[in-house]
Amino acid sequence: MATNITRRKVLQGAAIGTMLATAASGKGALNLNKKPNIIFILADDLGYADLSSYGHPTIKTPYIDKIGNDGVRLLQAYSNSSVCSATRTAIMTGQYQYRLPLGLEEPLAGRNVGLPPSQTTLPSLLKQAGYETTLIGKWHLGAYPNYGPLKSGYDHFYGFRGPALDYYNHGADFWEDDVQINEVGYLTDLLGDRTVELIEKSDSCERPFFASVHFNAPHWPWEAPGIQGQEESARKKAGLAAFDAGTQDVYRQIVERLDFQVGRILQALSDNRISENTIIIFTSDNGGERFSNTWPFSGKKSELLEGGIRIPALIRWPAKIPAGQTSEQVTLSMDWLPTLLEAAETNVNPTYQPDGLSILPVLTGNEQVKSRNVFWRYKGNAQRAARIGNYKYLKILANEFLFNVVDDPLERANLKNRLPDTYKSIRLEWLKWNRGMLPETNESQTYGFTSATFADHIGAQPVTTGANKHDE
Repeated sequence: MATNITRRKVLQGAAIGTMLATAASGKGALNLNKKPNIIFILADDLGYADLSSYGHPTIKTPYIDKIGNDGVRLLQAYSNSSVCSATRTAIMTGQYQYRLPLGLEEPLAGRNVGLPPSQTTLPSLLKQAGYETTLIGKWHLGAYPNYGPLKSGYDHFYGFRGPALDYYNHGADFWEDDVQINEVGYLTDLLGDRTVELIEKSDSCERPFFASVHFNAPHWPWEAPGIQGQEESARKKAGLAAFDAGTQDVYRQIVERLDFQVGRILQALSDNRISENTIIIFTSDNGGERFSNTWPFSGKKSELLEGGIRIPALIRWPAKIPAGQTSEQVTLSMDWLPTLLEAAETNVNPTYQPDGLSILPVLTGNEQVKSRNVFWRYKGNAQRAARIGNYKYLKILANEFLFNVVDDPLERANLKNRLPDTYKSIRLEWLKWNRGMLPETNESQTYGFTSATFADHIGAQPVTTGANKHDE
């Protein structure tokens, strides 16, 4: 059985590869007067170097890489947080997540908080601008019935509401709008299928579409496609999270299946002759976890070291963005809201002020890379960080650091004493920024890794989870 699935995948991949050779040529009439369609693909816990175009030595991701080859591959993209729901809050609002109680959750885990239905969001703004809006995949921004995609700007929802889902046994957390459904199949494939269906139906809709495609992959439980029985048995023995299950090869298969579904999405755009005027973005919600490659950085998910927040990000828009570029523009997840609003040429709510920066002028080549100040906070172990220029201020518990993350991406050479003025200046900027955010609370969820979890965390004590009252 496994041999047949592998052979089928190879044949399907070859077919997609052949057809994609001409996919970006945009056959058919191109109507630049129509607002661009938008597909925002979000992977879950994908590390910076988990794509072949970002340096992974064994994982092959030709279709995701093609997005960057046909557009821009961002080399200094950051997530707003080192965990899931906090970053998703920033993507939805275009603001620092710490402006909302939901954004204090690292990640959301059972508390009755969520994205307020009254909150302005990326899909609600695009919906006002005439877009048909759909979320396919993961929500994780508050429990039904108080919160949900249909309350926050999406016209349609197909996916799950919680933090993660078994790839095969989806349980009760699978939804079509607000109705629970029973779906059979590998989760990555189901989400890819629904996205392709949406694209194929776009011809019958006069409105442009915005599709948030939030895959579960490569989040745990680490289950490869096509070997349900064997992998399911191992997973159950280890428990749902399966944190000590899985293998590096299983992880490779999960990421490559994600890549295969991205290839199907690209092909569907080509088949329906809408590639040219469709924006497609691929990125991750935070840095990598157990099996991820975060080289040349150190740190993992739940940490403000570069490996916990540096992410891959690729964007393609053949009608407007020149192909074959890389960019050193520093970006945060919240930048996608103003960037996409500018691309859609809409300003339906001029009173709403995002914290994010539109990077569209940089992507189109109309402006040079912009200098900016960006900030982070993570309650676990009282982590704080700021990046200004090439320098990064980092605080973990009582330890403070200054790194040049361009010259020293592993964050090993602490320049705090060598460059005291730079250290003090960036630290003061962080304190000034932090005063405008909601304070940490003892009630919000947070977590981290210690030496009991990872052997390389030598001497790390249990993670502190209380609100830090000593920032000043």
